[in-house]
Amino acid sequence: MARKIKCWVCFSFCFSLSKHCPGLRAGQGGSLLSGGRESVLVEWRDAAEKTKEFLPRLGATIEHISVSPAGDLLCTSHSDNKITIIHRNLEASAVIQGLVKDSSILTGLMIDPRTKALVLNGKPGHLQFYSLQSDKQLYNLDIVQQEYINDYGLVQTELTKAAFGCFGAWLATVEQRQEKEGELELQMKLWAYSKKTQGFVLNTKVSMPHEDRITALCFCNAEKSESPTLVTASRDGRFKVWVLADDSDIYREAVGWTCDFVGSYHKYQATNCCFSEDGSLLAVSFEETVTIWESETWELRCTFCQRAGHVRHLCFGRLTCSKYLLGATENGTLCCWNLLSCALEWSTKLNITVMEPDPRSENVAAVSRSSGGSDLFVFKPSEPRPLYVQRSICSEEVRWGVFVPRDVPDAFTSEALQWLNRSQFYFLTASQSLLTFSSKSPEEKLTPTSKQLLAEESLPTTPFYFILGRHRQQRGEQADGASESELVQLPLTENVPAISELLHTPAHVLPSAAFLCSMFVNSLLLATEARSAEEMPDDVDMEEEKESDSSEEEDDATEKAQHAGHTDAGEDLLQQLSQLSKCEEKELRKLRRVDYSWVTAP
Repeated sequence: MARKIKCWVCFSFCFSLSKHCPGLRAGQGGSLLSGGRESVLVEWRDAAEKTKEFLPRLGATIEHISVSPAGDLLCTSHSDNKITIIHRNLEASAVIQGLVKDSSILTGLMIDPRTKALVLNGKPGHLQFYSLQSDKQLYNLDIVQQEYINDYGLVQTELTKAAFGCFGAWLATVEQRQEKEGELELQMKLWAYSKKTQGFVLNTKVSMPHEDRITALCFCNAEKSESPTLVTASRDGRFKVWVLADDSDIYREAVGWTCDFVGSYHKYQATNCCFSEDGSLLAVSFEETVTIWESETWELRCTFCQRAGHVRHLCFGRLTCSKYLLGATENGTLCCWNLLSCALEWSTKLNITVMEPDPRSENVAAVSRSSGGSDLFVFKPSEPRPLYVQRSICSEEVRWGVFVPRDVPDAFTSEALQWLNRSQFYFLTASQSLLTFSSKSPEEKLTPTSKQLLAEESLPTTPFYFILGRHRQQRGEQADGASESELVQLPLTENVPAISELLHTPAHVLPSAAFLCSMFVNSLLLATEARSAEEMPDDVDMEEEKESDSSEEEDDATEKAQHAGHTDAGEDLLQQLSQLSKCEEKELRKLRRVDYSWVTAP
């Protein structure tokens, strides 16, 4: 569709410029800047359509354009939460990228077991890996591997499902495209993690794994699992079990994924699936019915039916609550079944939109939609009474949530915060705002780390403390009136990540390099036991005594021949040596070794 830019001066029409761009943004100055959904920045010079320059492939729709006061830099804001800094000659200088916003988050929130990064939909057809610790994007993984064309009338291939398995060794993705009714294009890809490339490499691609859309997929992540297992559920009324098998030929040795079992229940649509913690049971929901299957033989063991609508969320309990199964229906009912008695344990009326189990504890977080916003409930499946409740955590609907395990558990003493000791809960809203819970106040978060180190006298011995090399002094005078300072013993470099802390700490909170240089080098040195000032002369004296003794033995014969008449004087001298100090004794021994025969020579 052809669009035009019309310029008006003092409310009178001046000139018109043609631009094939669905959306336009204008700049200021001697030239005109425009951009839109085509992700192309256009500079119009001298108000002429022929004198224009382009900067293409900026990645996303241009929403705002700004020019620096000096006019040497341009800045564009994009719809994917990105800012691009551009030189005046239309060359991109830098990119400030936050969490990429997509038109819709279909994969949900996941945690990469290897990098601890948050994984979700990113650029069209990509998975983004976002570091929650450093608050920056690590990289994008191209799943669809197709050129994206930004056009309203074009149906794009969407990345709909993704899951990690075998502690980050495998990644399963599902992509689909449907232009007309009955023309569904469906692909499932299995990616293997490569230690050589430090990334995921495509291993298996399955075209049309089901006859209808895939509603859920999950890996068996049990520690004692013999071989990787993947389960997919679909609207076609079936769930399929995929296993890793040998795919070698005469040219190479390889492994690939193949279908091992197909299950169904009265031709109902399969909506959810999940494995128990030990991997012995598989739960698959078929509309209003939940079925339990044994993973060894894939035999149906029992069913649970709750006439409260289709099951929307399904998860097993963990640790001490592993005998329970939780299910949330679309009609606003949360049910808990006991797998040992095969009966309903308890149920309550909650309109659950998000239900996530904590991988490090028995806790389960459930977000319910209410008239005042979204409410959070944290509970254990064994106890219907919640451990923690917070009303109106946000005014909009919460779409996704995930628990992020902590590297070092916290020690919250408050009962209201103990559920955050081992993991931190993140959730994503309908406007794609990522929120979390924290025990720190906003003032503590805004205080720079360097100011806290200078202000707090009782700072704990953190790795940053060791980098700065703070020394504790012992106050108290010794008997001789001298005060001694004691250096804090630094741990070994491999045990305390001092180097990584210095490199990864933001530069704006670090002291100057000149201030850190000597202290950082000293922190890498290993402390040794220093010898006291009194022990050093003793060691020297002992060595000199040994040398003098050996020289005396060699010169005994000579001394007896030369000083035969002075034997009595020598004995008197030896008796006096024991009464002298060490310094005087050392000097006398030197004198004894001097040859004075030249005095008596004729």
